[in-house]
Amino acid sequence: MPVVHDEDEVDDVNVPSQPDESSIRNRNVPSIAVLPVIRPALGRQHSISDRAKVAMQEYLNHFFGNLDIVNSREVCKFLEVSCLSFLPEYGPKLKEDYVSIGHLPKIQKGHKEKCCSCGLFSCCKSSWQKVWVVLKPGFLALLKDPFDPKLLDVIIFDALPHMDINGEGQISLAKEIKERNPLHFGFQVSSGGRTIKLRTKSSSKVKDWVTAINAARQPPEGWCYPHRFGSFAPPRGLLEDGSMAQWFIDGQAGFEAIASSIEHAKSEIFIAGWWLCPELYLRRPFEHHGSSRLDALLEARAKQGVQIYILMYKEVALALKINSLYSKNRLLNIHENVKVLRYPDHFSSGVYLWSHHEKIVIVDNQVCYIGGLDLCFGRYDSPDHKVTDVPSTIWPGKDYYNPRESEPNSWEDSAKDELDRTKYPRMPWHDVQCALYGPPCRDVARHFVQRWNYSKRNKAPNEQAIPLLMPHHHMVIPHYKGRSKEANGEAEGKQNHDENADVKKTASLASSASSQDVPLLLPQELEPQALPDGDLAMTGFDINQADNANKTGFKQPLLNRKAKFDASRQDLPMRGFVDNLSSPESATIRRFDSPKEDRHHMDKKWWERQEQGDQVASVLDIGQVGPRATCRCQVIRSVGQWSAGTTQIEGSIHNAYFSLIEKAEHFVYIENQFFISGLSGDDTIKNRVLEALYRRILRAEREKKRFKAIIVIPLLPGFQGGIDDGGAASVRAIMHWQYRTICRGPNSILQNLYDVIGLKAHDYISFHGLRAHGRLTDGGPVVTSQIYVHSKLMIIDDRIALIGSANINDRSLLGSRDSEIAVVIEDKEVVNSKMDGRHWEAGKFSLSLRLSLWAEHLGLHRGEVSHIMDPMDDTTFKNIWMATAKDKYHDFPGCILLCSQ
Repeated sequence: MPVVHDEDEVDDVNVPSQPDESSIRNRNVPSIAVLPVIRPALGRQHSISDRAKVAMQEYLNHFFGNLDIVNSREVCKFLEVSCLSFLPEYGPKLKEDYVSIGHLPKIQKGHKEKCCSCGLFSCCKSSWQKVWVVLKPGFLALLKDPFDPKLLDVIIFDALPHMDINGEGQISLAKEIKERNPLHFGFQVSSGGRTIKLRTKSSSKVKDWVTAINAARQPPEGWCYPHRFGSFAPPRGLLEDGSMAQWFIDGQAGFEAIASSIEHAKSEIFIAGWWLCPELYLRRPFEHHGSSRLDALLEARAKQGVQIYILMYKEVALALKINSLYSKNRLLNIHENVKVLRYPDHFSSGVYLWSHHEKIVIVDNQVCYIGGLDLCFGRYDSPDHKVTDVPSTIWPGKDYYNPRESEPNSWEDSAKDELDRTKYPRMPWHDVQCALYGPPCRDVARHFVQRWNYSKRNKAPNEQAIPLLMPHHHMVIPHYKGRSKEANGEAEGKQNHDENADVKKTASLASSASSQDVPLLLPQELEPQALPDGDLAMTGFDINQADNANKTGFKQPLLNRKAKFDASRQDLPMRGFVDNLSSPESATIRRFDSPKEDRHHMDKKWWERQEQGDQVASVLDIGQVGPRATCRCQVIRSVGQWSAGTTQIEGSIHNAYFSLIEKAEHFVYIENQFFISGLSGDDTIKNRVLEALYRRILRAEREKKRFKAIIVIPLLPGFQGGIDDGGAASVRAIMHWQYRTICRGPNSILQNLYDVIGLKAHDYISFHGLRAHGRLTDGGPVVTSQIYVHSKLMIIDDRIALIGSANINDRSLLGSRDSEIAVVIEDKEVVNSKMDGRHWEAGKFSLSLRLSLWAEHLGLHRGEVSHIMDPMDDTTFKNIWMATAKDKYHDFPGCILLCSQ
């Protein structure tokens, strides 16, 4: 019985049976490229083997010395190599070959090809076509051919469900499929909510591909497995891999660092934001820093060939007045190297209530900035938190911003004032930003790439008429990668990882691409990091499990290695913003993982590196810019199907909050724009940050140990209108839910604590807000305004910090709503400090951040930082912090701290 071929299913992978004679003649295969005949001789087997090996080597050397042969598609296919094979940015070479796909538009060929397996016709109308497929540890890329780096499609591997839809077994990345036509051999690849079908010319090749793709997910550091807190990204810094972090307090410091990084960009810039204003000045006074305007910075780099990719949240215009369409059009008019996508399309996606809330800037995959700062009006501020600017020198036009008084209806005339500066103060803005270097930066870049590709597939077809969506593809960039030997132990057991140090830098690859599409972006492959046993290897997390978990601190041995230093990157940005204060003698810096006998030696080495790098002399020097510290970092996020196209909802920020609070030994310090959370059993509010605090306080009371939680939030929501105004429903709604969380009703934490421990609850937890004041003009009236707390951070025991874009509410933490990004930073460098009157080994990053924040909030002068070294000490907490909080009108430089209870 003859086999019937489907009309739309043509196997075009098979090589035509009749080869082209002209192509054979043009090969120019050298006549001497023939192996000599080796006649066996009795008793000389060893010499025969040597002669055969030499002959083969000579043949191959001569063969590959002919570029016409080496660069042929046949040789590339035989060797399974392409332009992406040996670029270390994308990880090791795995598998490559020609495969047929049917889900892409028809590829325009430069010459007429025979598309049928019979090799006789060119009239098939099949949607299946041949492409070159490249398998890497983190993704599967589809290219037109081995020599063309332009991506036709890319599947980024993401965490897969543990069971299939029927609960019958683990889902695989790739699996063989049964074709209706017995001459077709196919398999499918599923990840990120997508499934694509591919074909090869034999069942053995199908098995090879399925095995290779599924093997890419096998290591525990693979992208298909959730890591600690359920995050897509593994903990970094377990090895000496170059993971570093640095903090910036308020917009002045954060914007200066971002501007400096953009000015030095060499390859590409990624920006993602909730709100972006092209006319924003990143340096002030603005009249003296015209080149620091965001659009001017981007234009200057774009003209130098830097590719700029910007993801903007597309708002519901009736609900928000950020006018992302205006910003997009301004950005697109800068230069053809600037690509902009707005997402989501509300009608097609059905998403109206949720937003893209990340604030991300990534430069050359070497440094990224995440935190609370959007590149928009109203965010620039200094520790002084001035409420006035008359005449205008710092905040031009609509950047003089107070949403409590008035929200502009249009941002197009940005130089025009929205507020009368002689009548209304601006609303000061407090924020915290974090810079990440090394593998954590590339994890953030992977998140950006995942979002970009998902937005491109859903949105770019509607924007093909925009000329600036036709860029050259440019993603290969230099970056730092290092590995070294590690001795790493956890609470139970010890695991050793021995690897040779390896630092690689590669040049950029520029390639021409089609000008008819927004490019897909390849993620940078990260060095595999082996997870230790114990807590760090936790891949799942259930916040509703029973309490009484054992405390875990920093007693377990960590690394015992010295950090590598790159002399070209040691200079700390904006050293002028950091006060050079003398530090107490107790502020000796070492590593958590350093044995005691090596600490003196390591301290000496560290100070030598600081002096050579001209960095800040001491971790205790308060200021706006923190030290660049070697840390263990893990990127966490809130994403789902609508926001990033992920297979599963990821709420690793929520899990991290809950876990870190439960394991806190002494104190928790939180700054956040919102504080709306629920206790166990609350069916209305789903996130359980409040439950974690409640459990930890009860445990402290049960164990008769001291514990404190200090929470700083805005005094009022940043929305227009007084509490009693008819149009201020949003203000009243947020205040209702925050009071419900804090002190009102049976679901509040204070009410529940009162029921168990009475008024002692105030010894454990307190809530605060910030306020500033000043004169509108010289000799004018005194005015006051709240300092809007927009930072999203938590510090645990001066050893761990969590910084990101996520608010403490269901929108930010559940994963299925707003998309968010954050990082957990665990210190590796130790500073001698005090905790509850005892010696305490604090972390360089976390302690310096807390001291600088508290010094700003409390108005402390130089030399007074030692008074707040111990956050549990009565002198610190009661006589300084609480006394300041209760004195509502006491004048401190910078700001006033108010108690909101």
